[in-house]
Amino acid sequence: MVLDSLYFGTAKPGGVVTAEEWAAFLDDTVAPDFPEGLTSWTAAGRWRNSVGFVELEASYVLQLTHNSIQEKDRAVQRIVQRYKDRFQQEAVMRIRSQACRSF
Repeated sequence: MVLDSLYFGTAKPGGVVTAEEWAAFLDDTVAPDFPEGLTSWTAAGRWRNSVGFVELEASYVLQLTHNSIQEKDRAVQRIVQRYKDRFQQEAVMRIRSQACRSF
């Protein structure tokens, strides 16, 4: 199994990504490609932007556990790009690791 952890900043021109916008993004962008489930939560983020300034901002974390197939990798890449486009984000951090899953 693969565990993808994605970190989404919330600061955008003119405001922040609201909880309602995040929920809609999960419903219309993430859930269709990951109907088996997902986990998300809010976090306090800190990162250095492209001009070297350290920014503090609220963030959303999304974890997706899936089989290591190209289709799922492409789906994760689409999620990242759609978030960047929709909310005018410079970056979304992705951490990918191997995992064992059991129920």
